[in-house]
Amino acid sequence: MPDDSPLIQSLRAAVAAAPADVPLRLHLAQLLLEEGRSDDAVAEAAVTLQHAPGDAQARALMTRAMGVASPAEEPPASEQTPRQQAEFDWEAAAEQVGDAVPPRFAETPIRADGQDDSAGADAWDVEEPGTLRLADVGGMQDVKDRLEAAFLAPLRNPELRKLYGKSLRGGLLLYGPPGCGKTFVARAVAGELGAAFLSVSVNDVLDMWIGNSERNMHEIFETARRQAPCVVFLDELDSLGAKRSRTAHSGMRNTVNQLLSELDGIDSAANEGVFVLAATNVPWDVDNALRRPGRLDRTILVLPPDGPAREAILRHHLRDRPIKNIDLGKLAKITDGLSGADLAHVCEAAAERALLDSARTGTVRMIDMKDLLAAARDAVPSAEPWFASARNVAMFANEGGMYDDLMAYLKKRRKL
Repeated sequence: MPDDSPLIQSLRAAVAAAPADVPLRLHLAQLLLEEGRSDDAVAEAAVTLQHAPGDAQARALMTRAMGVASPAEEPPASEQTPRQQAEFDWEAAAEQVGDAVPPRFAETPIRADGQDDSAGADAWDVEEPGTLRLADVGGMQDVKDRLEAAFLAPLRNPELRKLYGKSLRGGLLLYGPPGCGKTFVARAVAGELGAAFLSVSVNDVLDMWIGNSERNMHEIFETARRQAPCVVFLDELDSLGAKRSRTAHSGMRNTVNQLLSELDGIDSAANEGVFVLAATNVPWDVDNALRRPGRLDRTILVLPPDGPAREAILRHHLRDRPIKNIDLGKLAKITDGLSGADLAHVCEAAAERALLDSARTGTVRMIDMKDLLAAARDAVPSAEPWFASARNVAMFANEGGMYDDLMAYLKKRRKL
């Protein structure tokens, strides 16, 4: 190997001290390439791509170093068209630089006939039917009743559904303040149906390459069709299905269009046994087209837990902790307004108080009511900021009675 120049030696030392510094490593690779040391430049560019798989400059440099185009023939990465940037043969590069090839390009096997060999494989984690049922959800009787009427009863009684002309078109949207158990309820619904559960978030769908986000959305629903009966749970729908009027110049617009296309097929033969549930904290940010009849047209408000639900949540979070003389009824009463996440924090804070006291005194003691009451007094209801925003929406944007249930709750709690 040729002796390194003083500048390259200095750069190597700097890269060794900061291996994740992409611009610094690219500068080193560029100097190596200018000295005609293409193999060394490929090695540095490969490591760069491990840290930044989508870096256009690193990809262009790798292309030049491997002889796909000479520096004089190829325009700078910033001036390349997307098509020029995509012409690099990453599969050929994989044979030379191994794991340095970005996973997005290396992970999909291609058959000899040119077809994608992953078409029949499920790339998404699908949970097997669980044992969780709505009976395991403490309290929340209003939510259970609405789920039964709007979703579960028609599914369980196909003869009655046919008699009354009840359609199964459309999905179910759960909304409400954060930390109140929307995901837990969705899993319980899947358990009631004896269906697999496929949870989808924006991170599962979004991709930096044009067209990949839409493909991911389609593949998710294809996976659900193969795994039917299956509940597709769209978490944080406001991210996956944001109003297209706000995403006019964003790749998310096409993703929302793809989601609409998949939802339009809910009642088709291909979607038999696929049930779509979604959850959001901010339904007013969801594209209106997603809530039209035949899509996510049934809406259920999931509020902070009621008394029986709070007692069940507290019992759950205390069951494996050393406790004595705990009055769960009294504790549930004074924690009115706290979300499920808040109640979990109360139990954690009470355990922390008992632990610190035991450490200071050298005598291990149980968690008692005093610890829990003190933790409950310090707890700030996390749902209050949500209600502050929701109140304005319910009062001034309640088109078609969309938020009547929220209005009724706010009036009952004197929050209007």
